[in-house]
Amino acid sequence: MGTHEVTNQVPPRPAGDLLGADPAVVDAVGREGGDRAALESLAGVIGTEAHREHARAANRHEPELRTHDRAGHRIDEVEFHPSWHELMRVSVEHGLGAAPWTAAPGAGAHVTRAAGFYLTSQVEQGHLCPISMTYASIPALRHAPELAAAYEPGLTARAYSPGLALPEAKAGLLAGMSMTEKQGGSDVRSGTTVAAPQPDGSYRLTGHKWFTSAPMNDLFLTLAQAPGGLTCLVVPRVLPDGSRNAIRLQRLKDKLGNRSNASSEIEYLGAAGWRVGDEGRGVRTIIEMVSMTRLDCVLGAAGTQRAAVTEAAHHVAHRSAFGARLADQPLMREVLAELAAESEAATVLGLRLAGAVDRGETALLRLALPVAKYLVCKRTSAVVAEALECLGGNGYVEEFDLPRLYREAPLNSIWEGSGNVTALDALRAIAREPHAVDALLAEIDLAAGADPRLDATTAALRAELAAPDERRARRLAELAALALAGSLLVRHAPGAVADVFAATRLGADGPLRTAGTHPGPDAAGVLLERATPAG
Repeated sequence: MGTHEVTNQVPPRPAGDLLGADPAVVDAVGREGGDRAALESLAGVIGTEAHREHARAANRHEPELRTHDRAGHRIDEVEFHPSWHELMRVSVEHGLGAAPWTAAPGAGAHVTRAAGFYLTSQVEQGHLCPISMTYASIPALRHAPELAAAYEPGLTARAYSPGLALPEAKAGLLAGMSMTEKQGGSDVRSGTTVAAPQPDGSYRLTGHKWFTSAPMNDLFLTLAQAPGGLTCLVVPRVLPDGSRNAIRLQRLKDKLGNRSNASSEIEYLGAAGWRVGDEGRGVRTIIEMVSMTRLDCVLGAAGTQRAAVTEAAHHVAHRSAFGARLADQPLMREVLAELAAESEAATVLGLRLAGAVDRGETALLRLALPVAKYLVCKRTSAVVAEALECLGGNGYVEEFDLPRLYREAPLNSIWEGSGNVTALDALRAIAREPHAVDALLAEIDLAAGADPRLDATTAALRAELAAPDERRARRLAELAALALAGSLLVRHAPGAVADVFAATRLGADGPLRTAGTHPGPDAAGVLLERATPAG
């Protein structure tokens, strides 16, 4: 017989509709012109317990590198658990890869895809790395029309087709990116990989890459030193004659998180590649791919925040302490309301940027994208840590999903330029493209006069813009992102949500203090209702 009856334990979060339970994303999709019906189809799959179990299994059973077959022949393959392939299949078939590029500009396809990426990020993040790179490859590839014509049909197809084969023999293709080297990291201009031109117009690449994620993708956009300078090239895994390209996988990275996804060190041993864009213009060419993956960093971080806040809200709705439900304890309500407001701000900001992609608002994106990437991704670690703490010791146990979210949280802040790199990129945009500053301020000023805290933040931003200083680049990026998010919430969110965000994130200290230390309006009930899953 047991010693006592177990009570006051939180039931598992029920399977449910991640879209319908998230009013912020539903409103943003409608506002930005997305297709809610398509998203409902995706949400009906990823919200199931079966799909969540695929997410857990893909992270428990990590990819394994096989460099040789049983006879000693070099094969350079990575084996994935079946759950990885199921996650990939669902995301590709629901258009989260490059499918939006087949739609007419302004049709809402990029918004729909962005919302789907955000929702899927709440369930599993690792497999979205190859999904993101495939999506982002199209703008860069279009610098080489012949290559784009050859690869776009496969990249934009809604068909998941793993395995090694000629592109024309596959129903769908996946693209990757290979830039960083041991000695440089984000300083890609220091790369030493050499691209030697050949009489047939191809190049032969010799060198190493320190971080190439998803090495089983079909083709990679890579940077190498050609005679004319740093150049972008497409390097396929299978050559036109059907043979394997000379790409060697040296080892897989043993990462903090993102465990379901394989990230590798590779060697090019005379690998064949084809130029994309002009010689010496490699960074300018591949930056179009980086910009789109930065959008996914924002969306993925926003999804991670939402997942963590939802888990915490579910816990406090069912757990009691000191004579009352945690959800009714004043301090817990303050903490969660603050986190929920920040999560909604990240969601609305990410979908606004996706709308800008859809409508071709390049001036706004040039500055808004790096500053949003800077703040949303950097804040995700803090948001997830606070949400985890709401669960107490259970939040630290692997049977719950929050430990995986916690390990995942820093990644989007590192990928595609860590905090300093992203903030300095914002400074470059300010110096070289004043129209980007004008577009950002015009968007922020749509809410001018609506909230004095937002106006004060905007005034502080204008002061920084008047005299940009590299030592203050992070402050400028943070102010820009806060003002943009605050403007969007003031214009589009319920008053209680905008008010809590303004009180807790636009004050004199901004988000530098811990959650629950900004006494704001008593609107916790509204925020908790919007964050707590049904059941």
